[in-house]
Amino acid sequence: MTCQLTTLPFDCLHEIIEYLEKDKTTLHSCLLVNRLLCEISVRILWRDISSYKSNNGSSLSFFNTIIACLPNESKEFLNKNEIFVSTPTSKSPLFNYAAFCKILSISDIDRIVNEALINTLSLNPHSSSRLCDSYYLVTKEIVKMFMNQASLKILTYHDPYYYYPINGNFSFPFSGTRNLSEFHCNSNLSSDFFHQLSQICHNLQSISISFENDVSNKLKELISLQNNLKSLTLKVRSDTSWENIIPSLAKHSNTLIKLSLYSDDNNDNLPFSFISLFTNLQEFIFSFSILIPYANTKDFEKLQYVNFPKLQTLKIPYLCPNPEYLMKFLETNGKNLTNIYICEGIYYEGKFNTGLNMNGLKGLKGLLNKNLILSIANFCPNLKRLSNSLAFGVRKKV
Repeated sequence: MTCQLTTLPFDCLHEIIEYLEKDKTTLHSCLLVNRLLCEISVRILWRDISSYKSNNGSSLSFFNTIIACLPNESKEFLNKNEIFVSTPTSKSPLFNYAAFCKILSISDIDRIVNEALINTLSLNPHSSSRLCDSYYLVTKEIVKMFMNQASLKILTYHDPYYYYPINGNFSFPFSGTRNLSEFHCNSNLSSDFFHQLSQICHNLQSISISFENDVSNKLKELISLQNNLKSLTLKVRSDTSWENIIPSLAKHSNTLIKLSLYSDDNNDNLPFSFISLFTNLQEFIFSFSILIPYANTKDFEKLQYVNFPKLQTLKIPYLCPNPEYLMKFLETNGKNLTNIYICEGIYYEGKFNTGLNMNGLKGLKGLLNKNLILSIANFCPNLKRLSNSLAFGVRKKV
């Protein structure tokens, strides 16, 4: 059977093995059949390196392989800096594994390297104080290899607080990001990093930003330079805001079709009126923690009259805006909605009402829920799916 299978053209065999993408055990078994199946399986296994962060054994194996794959230039650079990383074998790798990567998390690389070096790093006896610098240099050389040899589709970089971050000078080109379509980041990453990315990466379709206290101007430049941005996710926490990047979003008013807004902490006076720029929105997610005061959603009042003629999906998984605003929003935009998810939390006249804490408002809540559901029934004639938790904490689907 194996002989018959491997006589198929490479492309056909590759398509068959693709169905095993989530079956890591079987893919690892394919590595041992013959070189052809091994090559196909390796391409799939190394497509997303996040699978190697699950346990210490796989992380160390990944680290050893990557160190062996480093270009001679990088190895010489590390040696000159008195960084000597030993590996189990001196043999050259069978494949250029980094070239197979399509989904890269720099944060995962940073974590794996820092964990692995604890046990494998050999420093000059007089250089132990340079341990932090060593972590930084090794991680940077590995990231450099991926960013130049791979053809990445998805890139994630959330600068970690619990390891030695590599958020510093990125003087090398990011040629592997030319075909990047999805990018996840913090707002306060190195300006060098955003600048290098903006030099070559102009076709991002999805950007997700977690906001910190600082927002790099180079991030704004990167956003402005994109040609066909379709999806935008903005996440804030206490005392952070997306206000500074709003001017850079204007260019994408016609292309953006999905907008997701998230907050899980107390954050007053977030602007929402900019959402009216995106008249071609097809999906809108408004996700604010159930514990956040109503002040965070009061700006929703400005959206209730804005028309989004192509809106099909509306999701409000936690804090529900003032029901009067939401009902007016549905009256304006309900015609084309096919999918609605609304949480159980409703704020009304200074009181926040949920199924978990009724505070004597059971009758009022029932009335508000009834009116909201009636608005959905009246204004959303094309609805195919309604998922809600309006009935005392029990999710219902219609």
